[in-house]
Amino acid sequence: MRWDAFQVACPEIAELAARRFADDQLVLVGTVRADGSPRISPTEPDIAAGRLFVSMMWRSPKALDLFRDPRIAVHSLPSDRMNEGGDIKLYGRVIDERDPGVRQAFRDAIQARIDWAPVEPRYHCFSVDIESAGFIRFSEVIDVWTWDPAAGLRQTSRPNE
Repeated sequence: MRWDAFQVACPEIAELAARRFADDQLVLVGTVRADGSPRISPTEPDIAAGRLFVSMMWRSPKALDLFRDPRIAVHSLPSDRMNEGGDIKLYGRVIDERDPGVRQAFRDAIQARIDWAPVEPRYHCFSVDIESAGFIRFSEVIDVWTWDPAAGLRQTSRPNE
């Protein structure tokens, strides 16, 4: 589901993710290489036009991975070893956005964030179709939130022993 639908379906994780992505301006994405092994790469997230965009340089290895296999994991950056803010993980598939209006919204979001925008058509405009999400935080307790459309949000806590 698109970001705007995810915000309605699971505002608890969506709000944490939006704040974290805006603050960090960087996420890690997991893609699948041609040989089936995983690739972890940094990229910049932007939210605009009801979508979560992940920036990709033209013909970058991670972009080529996604054209071959659209599955993606989006992971927030850990703040430090203790990572008190927790980890946000989104799982889904990318959509290669071709609509000029959507691409312009993506470019406008980048321009507003860093005063620069990619030049058409030499960039990849992928949005994330979210299929499931999670949040985990370790402190005195371990908080685990998981979400998918079928089961909704589930929250558990247990002592961190």
